[in-house]
Amino acid sequence: MSRESNESNPYESRGFAGDDSPDASSEGASSAPGYVAPPTGELLGHPSSLWMLFSTEFWERFCYYGMRAMLAVYVAETFFGTLAKDASEKQASLTYGGFTSLVYATGIFGGLIADRFLGYQRSILLGGVLMAVGMFMLLYKDLTMFMIGLSVMIAGNGLFKPNISSMVGKLYHPQDARRDSGFTIFYMGINAGAFFAPIVCASMIGVWYGREYGFLAAAIGMILGIIIFQFNRGMLGAVGVPPKGREGIAPILIVLAGAIAVVPLIFVLLSKSALLGYVLSAMMVGLIIYFVVSGIQSGEKVQLHRYIAMMVLFLANILFWALFEQAGSSLNFFARDFVESPFDFSLFQSFNAFFIIALAPLFAMLWPWLEKKGMNPSIPAKFAIALFCVGLGFYVLVWAIKGTAPNAKVAWTILGITYLIHTVAELCLSPIGLSMVTKLAKPSDTGMAMGGWFLSTAMANYFAGLIAALAAQGGKGAGHGEPAGNMDQYASVFNQLWWLGAGFGLIYLVVSPLVNKLMHGVK
Repeated sequence: MSRESNESNPYESRGFAGDDSPDASSEGASSAPGYVAPPTGELLGHPSSLWMLFSTEFWERFCYYGMRAMLAVYVAETFFGTLAKDASEKQASLTYGGFTSLVYATGIFGGLIADRFLGYQRSILLGGVLMAVGMFMLLYKDLTMFMIGLSVMIAGNGLFKPNISSMVGKLYHPQDARRDSGFTIFYMGINAGAFFAPIVCASMIGVWYGREYGFLAAAIGMILGIIIFQFNRGMLGAVGVPPKGREGIAPILIVLAGAIAVVPLIFVLLSKSALLGYVLSAMMVGLIIYFVVSGIQSGEKVQLHRYIAMMVLFLANILFWALFEQAGSSLNFFARDFVESPFDFSLFQSFNAFFIIALAPLFAMLWPWLEKKGMNPSIPAKFAIALFCVGLGFYVLVWAIKGTAPNAKVAWTILGITYLIHTVAELCLSPIGLSMVTKLAKPSDTGMAMGGWFLSTAMANYFAGLIAALAAQGGKGAGHGEPAGNMDQYASVFNQLWWLGAGFGLIYLVVSPLVNKLMHGVK
């Protein structure tokens, strides 16, 4: 499909304040409401600016996954090392769980700020700077300073993460069939960073020189991402510039002050993780109300229908990630205790990123090819496939456990197959979901909708912890270096996850025509 572009839109690289940035109504806007074509130029069939965003996201994810790989162990050893092993790991896990949930939850506020006040480009830059500052604060071996550093990182991530994903969608005309492929390529940047970061920051630098130097390496990665984005902003042209009337440095200072002001609240939630479930639920209810009201106020039944469809797909996202995120918890414990492997069990954490890098190019080509053949599944159908496959991955483990002799362990290749199936499921949902949000939301609500997508992922992480607790219940040696459960117990829980994924996959497949109708032509 030919790409609509604006020949007269080669804007020069702009400073941080963006005083002279044109607004969305300037020359270069197409007939599609809110769409502004980026400057001309393509690489491998996609806008050149996609690859700049790819590189920026690579280094941001390098920062995030590099520190995350060491977070729980570092907290347990450094700040709770005087406690019993089970008590220190419990405290570290609460910190880890609170951090990962809030990282996703704050995206909804960052999206709203970008939509209404700061613009996407400047939100990404400010968020990246805050994340880098928070990373450097982790170098201090003081628990309070460390927690403040995590809080600053969360505030920065809320400005960065949803908005760089929204920017990818804004590079494509709403009817451009390459959009899904573009998000799949962008998703490769995420997973390339996720693959290399634990190896470089944790397994190499963290082991050789100390984990605090691993945090330093992750912080340097974030700085590289900021530099790449700032010095190549001209490739974006008018895409993601501040809303009209919001140019200048004043909005930046106001948002910065707000981010600093919210750090104490984040600190409290990190310290009292039991509150997170209530807070996340309240935020999700507020999100639903916002989009229903926004759809009604638009005066367009089509937009209201699209928002209803988006909420239905958000639910699928929660279901999917609640199952998928067992990778870092119950599947990790299962690998440690019940999988026969020639390498350390922690290396299984790299399997998903490796499979994403290997398979993402194939999926990037698959969707346009199916589109040309008239066989491209609708977005709801792709979500249904993802739910079924994530359940199927657990069934593979159930089948293997039932066929394993008493006191024997499951072959490592079986767990590898589970990760492979889960990766296929992820490629059917996650990059497609990012693309879906940018298609269904009004241009003025794109950042808010992307934040909502990440909020639903935060809810999923919360539920994933509850599921992991079920899988580990009943072990006589829990918390003392012995298996937290037994093979039959894991088989029982994994079997329930198989039926949960397969059941909801079937339900979404059945209702996909109705959801597709609510989307009114969005593919």
